[in-house]
This record gives sequence, C-alpha cells and structure tokens, in this order.
Amino acid sequence: MARVRHALPLCSVLLLLLPLALSCARQPEYDLLIRGGTIYDGTGAAGHAGDIAIAGDRIAYVGSAAPGSARRVIDATGKAVTPGFINMLSWSTESLLIDGRGQGELRQGVTLQVMGEGDSMGPLTPRMKEEMTAQQGDLKYEVSWTTLGEYLETLERRGISQNVASHIGAATARMNLLGSEDIDPTAEQLAAMQEVVRRAMEEGALGVASSLIYVPGTFAETAELVALASAAARCGGIYATHMRSEGRRLLEALEETIEISRRSGAPAEIYHLKAAGRENWPKLEPAIARIEAARREGLRITADMYAYPAGSTGLDAAMPPWVQEGGNAAWYARLRDPAVRARVAAEMQRDEPGWSNTMREAGGPENVLIVGLRKESLKPLIGKTLAAIAAERGVAPEVAAMDLVAEDESRVQSVYFLMSEDEVRRKAALPYMSFGSDGTAVSAEGVFLKSSLHPRGYGNFARVLARYVRDEGIVPIEDAVRRMTGHPAAVLGLRQRGLLREGYFADLVVFDPATIQDHATYEQPHQYATGVSHVIVNGTLALDDGEPTDARPGRVVRGRAWTGWEDGGCRESAASWD
Repeated sequence: MARVRHALPLCSVLLLLLPLALSCARQPEYDLLIRGGTIYDGTGAAGHAGDIAIAGDRIAYVGSAAPGSARRVIDATGKAVTPGFINMLSWSTESLLIDGRGQGELRQGVTLQVMGEGDSMGPLTPRMKEEMTAQQGDLKYEVSWTTLGEYLETLERRGISQNVASHIGAATARMNLLGSEDIDPTAEQLAAMQEVVRRAMEEGALGVASSLIYVPGTFAETAELVALASAAARCGGIYATHMRSEGRRLLEALEETIEISRRSGAPAEIYHLKAAGRENWPKLEPAIARIEAARREGLRITADMYAYPAGSTGLDAAMPPWVQEGGNAAWYARLRDPAVRARVAAEMQRDEPGWSNTMREAGGPENVLIVGLRKESLKPLIGKTLAAIAAERGVAPEVAAMDLVAEDESRVQSVYFLMSEDEVRRKAALPYMSFGSDGTAVSAEGVFLKSSLHPRGYGNFARVLARYVRDEGIVPIEDAVRRMTGHPAAVLGLRQRGLLREGYFADLVVFDPATIQDHATYEQPHQYATGVSHVIVNGTLALDDGEPTDARPGRVVRGRAWTGWEDGGCRESAASWD
C-alpha cells in the first residue's frame, strides 16, 4: 500500500522559513562601506587588507570581509585606510569662522583641529573682545561669544568640515584677571585664574596651554603655571606649552616644563619641539635625553612638531617683552617714541638679551620672511625678507622691524628659518612625537589669497607621509599613522577617537601612499596637497574623490571634565587646588 504524503499547511511552511527570513533581515545595512584597502588602525600594528563599514556616525565593522550591503561603497584597493589625522597645534581659530571647510588641511586628511596655544578664543572680557575686533586683518568676523565653550559651539553651528577642540590659554586666564601687565597675581587672583581654567574645562577644554615667549604669557612665573596646570589636571586635562626658550635656554626651559608636570600632576605636551638657531642645534640631543629620562621616571612628557626647518610667528618674537606690556595699542605707541626705539634696537642687537630673540636665533634678518600684513599699502612687501625691506628703506633691520609693526599696527606675521633638515628627521623618528601644523587651515581662494603664510598649513601631514615615510624611509607607515591618530588621541584623553575600532566615531582617511604629496612652498604656499581621496568625519564624507562636499559634519570634541570624568572631580573648590 502506497504511503500517503501529506503536504504541510502553508502556515507551517512560513514558520519554517521565518528563521531564514529573520537571519537575512539581521544582516547589517551600512551607510558607507570601504572595501579592499590596507587598514592601519592607529595602534602601530602592521597594515592588513580588509573592509570598514560605517553606520551613522560610528564604525560598525572592521575586518577581512564586511557582511551585508551599504548605501555607498568606496573601492580602496591599493590605498591606505586610517583614522583621521589629529592636528595637535592648530591656529585655525579665525579661518574656520570665514570658511568652515579648512581645505588646506582637510585635503591632507586632518579630521580634528586642536587649538589654544597660550591664547584661546575664550573666555573674553569686554576689553579682550574690543582688542580682538581691533586686531582683525583680512579676516573679518563678529565676536559674538564670551566663553570658550560658546566659541566652539559657534564654529559647530556655522558649519565646519572637521572636528574642533581647544585648550584654555594660560595667557587668556591671566588676561581675565591681570590684563597684559607684568605683575604677579595675589593669592586671591591666582585662585580666580584657577576658576577660569576650571570653568573652561567643564565647557570641554582639553587642558591648559602656555606660550611663554609672548606677552603676557612670558610674565607668568613657574608657580603660576603649576597652579593653572593643577587646575587642568584636576579635570583630567593636560599642560601643553610653547616653552620659555627654544634656543639658548632650551634645556633650562625644558627643566621648567618637567617641573610643572611633576608638581601639578598634569601630563605635559611640548609644542613644536626644536633647537632654534644654528648655535643651539647641538642642544637637541641633550633635550631628547632629558625628555626620555623624565618618561622613564614615570612622567607623561610628549611632544609634537611640524615637518619643516622654518617656523612662523610675528615680529613681536624679535622684540623685548617690556615694550609690549599693556597690550597692542601701548606697544605701537612706544614704537613711535624715539627714546624707546633706541633702547629696543640696542636690545635686539644684544648677544645676550635675556629673552628669546627669534630673529637672532634665525641667524639674522636675511632669514626672516615677511608673510602677513594688514594694510593694503604694505602688502607689496609680502614675500620679501626683513633684510631686503631694510635695504630698500635704507634703515637698520631692527628699525625696519619696528617701523613695520608701528605702520601696520599688527605683529607682522613672518617665517623664521631656524632648524636643519637633519633636526627635522631626528625628531620625526621619535616614538612619542605627534604632529601639529602650528598653522592655519585655509582655502586657496578668496580673501585667503590676500596674504602669504607658512606652507605647513597646506602640507604638514602630507609631507610626513611623502618625505619621511615613503621617500626617505625614516618612519614606517604604521608608526607614522599611529603618531597622527591613536597616540595624540591618547595624549589628549579623547574617548572613542583616534583608532579604527567598532563603536568608535567614524573619522577616517583614504589615501594613496605611493602618490600622497605636499606641494606648498615658502614662495608659493597656496597649493593643496594631493593623494588623499576620501575623508570621513563623524560618518559623513567631507572629502569625496579628492573634492570637498557640501556637508559640514564637524563637531566640538570635548575633554574629560565635560564628559563627567571621575564623577566630576574638577567641580571641587578652586581654592583647594594648590
């Protein structure tokens, strides 16, 4: 007798298929998938082929072959895929108010700009707001904020392509209480300065940063800096510093930095470590040895650099601090006084001036290139050396420097040739060294073309990857990527940034290691780097096939105090922090 086979009811069939259907439904659906690139995850590990998937603003998958599909797929075959680069020292404070794209650095793969060297964009007193408005040059903007947090939120609200973060400037804290005068704070004033730091930390500052060759920062003594660094450390922040000297007293300045770190408990980041001036080049090795001894002691001392033998600052760095006391208007007025001018000129020529004379460290006015002037009548001088301008005017270089400052009523931005290529190579190989442009993220168009600038704003990160990684083999690519991403994120205490890990914010760069190249020069700085094809910021393409998109996905990246580090420990009374 034949066996009767009963067909399953339709509902039973559906029940049997349901697990399969659910399994298919559970397959990830990504917003963006980067396939086939060589992944350098920011830890220093060797690169490996694989895929990275992004959902929303987070990395959803990192591995050999991403399951599922995506709305957009980028073929990264033959290219490197890395975390976004962190610019440890940015002066894009004004430029991003004018053009939030920051193309010069976006096109290199920078996804985070860290600001606040010495001066920060808040908190501001009414007098500081007036001064900031009065000193504006080609870039005009309304000072509509008061606190540092409000400034950062203003950038985010206006729209930026890259993330931004800031330290609270030590000089800014000082100016809030003492103005620009050469005076020491009372105990009450110092406690109030600590409170300024605490409030900024709770608004998201990453630390407190000093710049000790410029007025009024140079007036701060060690104990004051320890107090401010202690306030930042209480909030989980660091102490970053442009040290008191990078030339003749480099080693003494380094000892002060180490002492501040030891006494305050704050990690210390040395801005643009260098031995400035030919006669000081031999001091680099002892400085490195001292840093490494402090690190073995257990102190968290790190440094950053720009990959060029020249620096850039104003002509104020070539003049004695006393003439600048009281603010810019007082400085300009003094430089019009014949008796004062004679004294300033004599001190600028002195072999041992007792302050950091950047023009002498550069070897003289022939090594000082003028790149930024406010007044249209003076702009034809841009691109000339101070020596050439002095010769044209028939005056001494010191007189030409004073005249330019007084006539332009600005600090007169200049490029100083201070270092050797060998020094740059030596620093680039240090394992605790990160990178900061110490420059401005601008676009090669519009108002930005009215002045020149140091090429580092267009080329610093590309230059490291092109020259010191690919061409000269000084740094393995995986270590260079680590020191542009995971290492600086750890130094700054950033959460869920700097590495390619599932759950981290999706800040990524896709570039061709064989072709990445800087093109900006001292003579023609407004030239974009090439070789970066895609930049993703918080999961959104900010650079697509080498061109900026209309998206402005940049956000404020805040420090530990804002995120409730250690149950809000920094909310203790500032008066008890000594």
